[in-house]
Amino acid sequence: MSIHIEAKPGAIAPSILLPGDPMRAQYIAETFLENAVCFNKVRGMLGFSGSFQGKPVSVMGSGMGQPSLSIYVNELLREYQVKTLIRVGTCGALQPDIHIRDIVLAMSSCTDSAVNKIRFRGMDYAPTADFKLLSRAYAEAAQRTVTIHAGPILASDSFYAEDPEQWKLWARFGVLAVEMESAELYTLAAKFQARALSILTVSDSLVSHEETTSQERERTFSTMVEIALAAL
Repeated sequence: MSIHIEAKPGAIAPSILLPGDPMRAQYIAETFLENAVCFNKVRGMLGFSGSFQGKPVSVMGSGMGQPSLSIYVNELLREYQVKTLIRVGTCGALQPDIHIRDIVLAMSSCTDSAVNKIRFRGMDYAPTADFKLLSRAYAEAAQRTVTIHAGPILASDSFYAEDPEQWKLWARFGVLAVEMESAELYTLAAKFQARALSILTVSDSLVSHEETTSQERERTFSTMVEIALAAL
């Protein structure tokens, strides 16, 4: 048992899905997993273990932002020996050809966070997805009637930025979308020799100002979950 996760040893599968929202974790468990059992309720960060097509799989919320995700992923990797982590979350599009409900596969993650600057003593580190997971997810997504984009994203520490036009700089350098977790996820996976990937559904666009509702984000973004489970 770790500080923030009350699961007993062996209660968490080697492969885990990580939505930010704990209610989405519950929805995924109830919708996709067989014999799902709740292993964590500490601070309301729900986690469940079950199986998908006979394979043990867990799902747990990670919260919003890199500090929150870092706590849970550190403990999952150190205390529960998780080996494969797939974030299934939402993002905001930064490019005009990316629309709501499109799928973004994050090949790498830029960030405006200082976490890796501190970790690497002022040097830059390039947080990158696991190639095998990425290629499997892309192949699975290509078989579906969904628009896929693969490329770099931005993991921002600020949801409400001081400069509302700052995103345009990242967009000019080819960054596809913005969210708040993937840079830390990829860095920690590399540190612990695990595999990680972020599969994201576009929930809004900073270009067109299209957006979805919170209920849609919690309960209707199922395609990315199907892709993630197939990639495992």
